Amino acid sequence: MAGHPKVLAIVLAGGEGKRLMPLTGDRAKPAVPFGGTYRLIDFVLSNLVNADMRQIAVLTQYKSHSLDRHISLTWRMSTLLGNYVTPVPAQQRLGPRWYQGSADAIYQSLNLINDEHPDFVVVFGADNIYRMDVSQMLDAHIAGGLGCTVAGIRVPRSQASSFGVIDAGEDAKIDAFLEKPADPPGLSDDPESSFASMGNYIFTTDALIDALAADAEIENSRHDMGGDIIPSFVERGEAQVYDFTVNSVPGTTDRDRAYWRDVGTIDAYHEAHMDLVSVDPVFNLYNLDWPIWTYPVQMPGAKFTLDGRSTDSIVSPGCIVSGGVIDDSVLSPNVRVMEDAEVDQSVLLSNAWVGRKAVVRRAILDKNVVVEEGAEVGVDQEADRARGFTLSDGGITVVGKGVVVKKA
Repeated sequence: MAGHPKVLAIVLAGGEGKRLMPLTGDRAKPAVPFGGTYRLIDFVLSNLVNADMRQIAVLTQYKSHSLDRHISLTWRMSTLLGNYVTPVPAQQRLGPRWYQGSADAIYQSLNLINDEHPDFVVVFGADNIYRMDVSQMLDAHIAGGLGCTVAGIRVPRSQASSFGVIDAGEDAKIDAFLEKPADPPGLSDDPESSFASMGNYIFTTDALIDALAADAEIENSRHDMGGDIIPSFVERGEAQVYDFTVNSVPGTTDRDRAYWRDVGTIDAYHEAHMDLVSVDPVFNLYNLDWPIWTYPVQMPGAKFTLDGRSTDSIVSPGCIVSGGVIDDSVLSPNVRVMEDAEVDQSVLLSNAWVGRKAVVRRAILDKNVVVEEGAEVGVDQEADRARGFTLSDGGITVVGKGVVVKKA
């Protein structure tokens, strides 16, 4: 152990998540439930912990109570070995102001780095769905000998204009970091693909501290990691890309290898759930060689009565399907689906109730939603919009927390 580099992981979890409204109306984006029993933040924390990076600070800010509570209850590790996952709220150490950007969040929290004296600082986002052995990226960073390494995922060049794009040579050194370019550069070994930034970075500690201090002095800076800090490393020739497709995680299949999804919109959030439920899932939650950890639900197993049934779905503990039919859906704990009700291609969060003969189709129901007997959600989009429900660009209906849906 003495010869291993010392690493501090910082997870940026202060995002407001406006594009996920109304799911983020009462919670931080990383605290949004996912996959039945998880929260979005469980994925990055699982990747770090599985890779033996177990000194982790989670920087929070926006509506963080449920996120802080989840971390405190779930992510307890052996203090004997110096391991911890700790939520760190905005501390206003540099004056009476909140975080002005992701770079400013780290700059205002430099005490975390100064206390630990790490050789390297891992800075990851908190709200993407993927598996990654972060230790392999760290090895690539050390081998490259530069101040910064940016994780890049290959995307079709025709779609790359929606991302921050990394233009790198064959030696992996980044030549330019482009924000949503109209004409994205192709890769040397695949001209029809581009590297999109995953928002995951590894820094040599002194280089990061110097870059943050310099950025803090620039008045017109956005103080953003991707928008300001990474370009500053690129300008100095101190940044390289890490190709996510070379990352090898135990237990992955050809189908879900190098899976990564940014669930920043309602449509992406819904599609990511649909990736979970097929016979051969696009993303396999059941890979026990690289588990995604979370707080164990203290409820009995799901129960199906009165010919209730489910196909191609995830049904969490505590659920009772009493004569209803579930297809291509994900049910969080303690959901009730009553006789002759239909739930199709939907995501139901904890304590949702679907009454007799009700229909829920291509919809997301937040916690404690009640769909009364005979009511419909997702069947008539104009009717849903008239009732004040959120309609995504892709036609997904979202019903906010605690709403009672009555029969029209």
